[in-house]
Amino acid sequence: MTVVNPVAVEDAIREVSNRISKGVAVCDERYRLFLAADRAYDAAFARAYMAYPGAAHERKYAAELATGAEREARDVADAAYRYADRQAKALENELRALQSVGASMRAMFAVAGVGER
Repeated sequence: MTVVNPVAVEDAIREVSNRISKGVAVCDERYRLFLAADRAYDAAFARAYMAYPGAAHERKYAAELATGAEREARDVADAAYRYADRQAKALENELRALQSVGASMRAMFAVAGVGER
């Protein structure tokens, strides 16, 4: 069983708050990488589409086949951003839970000894 006291709750809140602050930069970096990969995919697809001689539907499929690596890089970057974003949301939920524990603890201490003689 974990001992919970006001100091431990305050320390945990501070730690989670610091992690949230750092997570903002991580999410920003991951999203910028996704945008760069998305632009690279779009440009590669357009180049491949325009380079293929043939009907429009043939160009589309040829461009899809020719840009598999760029599409994969974009998808990996997207997954990394979504993971970082989910982690950030989980930390926000953890912070709210810790704040709730802190509020309950304060209420408990506020009524401690009331009614006793």
